[in-house]
Amino acid sequence: MSPRTAQIRLVSSHREVYEPCDDSFALVDALLADQANLLQHQPKLCLELGCGSGYVITSLALILGKEGHYIATDINPHAVRVTQETLEAHGVHAELINTNIASGLEKRLAGLVDVIVVNPPYVPTPEDEVGREGIASAWAGGENGRAVIDKILPVADNLLSEKGWLYMVTLSENNPSEICLQMREKGYASRILVQRLTDEESLQIIKFWRDFDSQLEAKEMAENKTVPSRVMESLLSQFPRMPFLRGNNSNSS
Repeated sequence: MSPRTAQIRLVSSHREVYEPCDDSFALVDALLADQANLLQHQPKLCLELGCGSGYVITSLALILGKEGHYIATDINPHAVRVTQETLEAHGVHAELINTNIASGLEKRLAGLVDVIVVNPPYVPTPEDEVGREGIASAWAGGENGRAVIDKILPVADNLLSEKGWLYMVTLSENNPSEICLQMREKGYASRILVQRLTDEESLQIIKFWRDFDSQLEAKEMAENKTVPSRVMESLLSQFPRMPFLRGNNSNSS
């Protein structure tokens, strides 16, 4: 029987490539927590932005099976090679592209991607560290860790299909409630699937999907140029009520 996720012993490595860590594990745990919905969703095209070692895209392919098409991007050419080795070691395949986020793919993939997974560079750093070559590109997120995240959100909105889902890793310092509000303004609902407290970080894995009620609220916000109090209360209520788990899953139904 095939493993449900990538095996660490089969994940390739390179000194300039980010290795699987707590954030990677939390993202895959969120996919496992949502596995029943994912299988029912039957995504035809899945995309990882910033594939690193290939642990996440390989795990997603193992969770969903080989029927769909998988694409993974990374700005780091070493990561692309390492991901290829990880995929091959697990007997799964993905199309790999060395690019920044999804540069050059916007027209080809616009409105076609059913699942996007991303563990973005979210660590607050000086702005001049963002986008550097090598392993630093995997974590340097600029002020509040949002420099790359804020570039990813509109890209994801453009690429996602009408039934598309986005799974994203965030850090408490990224102000995830504000991220959820930005996506609500684009017509997306959101839910925290996993929260995890490590020795150094408070992580949230958030799932976004297009939602009719959220689209109506987005139209209302655009017309009135204000955020309804019910929207803010809904978003903010997610964060304090979810228990943080150290080394375990926390998923919502």
